[in-house]
Amino acid sequence: MFRILGAFVGFFILGILGIFLGYFVGSFIDRFRSLGPGSLNPLNAARRQSVFLETVFILMGKLAKADGRVSEIEVSHVEQFMQKLRMTPDYRLKAIGLFKQGASGDYDIHPKINEFLTVCGSSPNLKQMLLVYLIIMGLSDGQLNAAEEELLRTVAGRLGYHPAAFEQLLEMVLNQAHFAGGQSTSASSLEDAYKALGVSKDSTDQEIKRAYRKLMSQYHPDKLMGQGVPEEMIAVATEQAQEVQTAYDLIKKHRDQNRTTA
Repeated sequence: MFRILGAFVGFFILGILGIFLGYFVGSFIDRFRSLGPGSLNPLNAARRQSVFLETVFILMGKLAKADGRVSEIEVSHVEQFMQKLRMTPDYRLKAIGLFKQGASGDYDIHPKINEFLTVCGSSPNLKQMLLVYLIIMGLSDGQLNAAEEELLRTVAGRLGYHPAAFEQLLEMVLNQAHFAGGQSTSASSLEDAYKALGVSKDSTDQEIKRAYRKLMSQYHPDKLMGQGVPEEMIAVATEQAQEVQTAYDLIKKHRDQNRTTA
């Protein structure tokens, strides 16, 4: 939008040369607007990153303690998570402290969620990525127990998710994990691929492509960093994007083959 407006304004002020200058400036503004509210303000971005990081690790701690004890598997998952993020020593110490804070039995998560909503709540992508990280944490031992699922539903509800929308996100993340490493580890890989994209075998090619593009946009590194996801935490989103790509490629290949043999 701003690139077109810039071109018109540039033409009226500087003539032909102004068209190119105005278009360039407008394109720059459009790019940063697409990253989300607050992305043009470095202070807002820094504040969002800090609050996002705090909320993720505090809620991870709360989730790990949901069933009454923090298991070795959950501790190992958090350690692997931090290694995957390539955290600096300072970030790592802070993350461990936040995790322990959330895991303390009497910790009330609602003030932290309120702060998250105040600072990050205008971005649907940040709310979704928070849930994605927590779901991955909850599934670290292969399944969600009742206490973990109840906590996730509580958090999702506070973030404005309808129960059905949370169920769909949960199923998508679970099935995206089947495509880790670029290939499916499930016997029913095609069915998993549809679920990973939040579509079904009855969906049209257009609907599938739309769902795929939406997910790839949500996991896009530039967009997430612009909205407040710390750079260290982008690695997980990149992995999710790769899993989505693998699932989409499998569906597309299967449909192309069917059209060829029809």
